[in-house]
Amino acid sequence: MKNLVFYAILAIAVFALVWITLSARDRNDSHNGPVTTKDAPQPIGPYSQAVIRGNALFVSGQVAIDPETGNADTADITVETKRVMENIKAILLAAEMEMKDISQVRIYLTDLNNFKTVNEIYGSYFGDGPYPARETVEVSALPKGMHIEISCTAIR
Repeated sequence: MKNLVFYAILAIAVFALVWITLSARDRNDSHNGPVTTKDAPQPIGPYSQAVIRGNALFVSGQVAIDPETGNADTADITVETKRVMENIKAILLAAEMEMKDISQVRIYLTDLNNFKTVNEIYGSYFGDGPYPARETVEVSALPKGMHIEISCTAIR
């Protein structure tokens, strides 16, 4: 009888351990994978708008494509920058995050003479801060004739 009770308790303990392990894995898996939204432009290549890994969100480079029309207005860096920032906000919202969750930003410009304008618009999306870490680099060209592309990483 003692052996039967021992094995019954052991079986219950093993079952509970397996159930807890699988439940934890399922919870973690639900936070991993691509993030998509119709409120930001669809990828123009083999990549995701963003990907969640644990509590980190990695947002692919966003350009000034309007998600409703699929078109871009590249005549004005002000309009382009605002569209890029709105696309990033939409992706963050789809991941249930906010601009304040962004920890790292990468800005690519085809002309560093636009830095001051871009910096003012960019800064307005973060209010009084704290501001994310950031780098800005000049590149020779961007997809679809764009003048700005921004990617970022956010942490919950």
